[in-house]
Amino acid sequence: MSSQAEKLSLFPNLEKGSLEADPFYYEALAKRAGYHNIAGIDEAGRGPLAGPVVAAAVVLFDGTDMEGIRDSKAMTEKARDLAFSKIVGTDVAVGVGVVSHRDIDETNILQATLQAMKRAVESLPVRADFLLVDGIHPVPLDIPQRCIKKGDRLCRSISAASVIAKVYRDRIMYSYHQMYPEYGFDRNKGYGTKDHLKAIKKFGPSPMHRLTFRGVR
Repeated sequence: MSSQAEKLSLFPNLEKGSLEADPFYYEALAKRAGYHNIAGIDEAGRGPLAGPVVAAAVVLFDGTDMEGIRDSKAMTEKARDLAFSKIVGTDVAVGVGVVSHRDIDETNILQATLQAMKRAVESLPVRADFLLVDGIHPVPLDIPQRCIKKGDRLCRSISAASVIAKVYRDRIMYSYHQMYPEYGFDRNKGYGTKDHLKAIKKFGPSPMHRLTFRGVR
């Protein structure tokens, strides 16, 4: 990793900050260090009992208007859908990576998540030269990067990635609901709600469940 990237590791943590303070703070630091295609990375689906884990990578180009885009967990489903359409309809670069429930069972959820993030970066239509990653685990790629705790709250490109990953995964779960309506995937998105756990106990796990997860096995 270059000396510039090492300097980026000195980024201050803005745990008490917010997107309202300066939503492009981290992107601006990376650009001042000489990077151009800076990708925000986030995932959706680490905790559910069924379905894949999905990651997204988003590169916001100069002048992109992403006002109103925030951490997907802080948005309603309607707001996320509108934000998703805004992001994909704007001059940005978007990549998505999906790792199946079977692969999650074969490895573990952390490794599956990192693999999904790697696939998301590799599927970008532009080559990312710096990554801003939500959380504490770097993506297994030879690209300079910075992990940011609560990055989806602090960094606009990560917030955009969180929206893409969440909506993309939710739509996968809606399709699974058409095949296995008894589990209520359209409502719980695979998470271990009371009704979902009751359905597993009554019907057994579906072919889309993560068999190594507590609540399923």
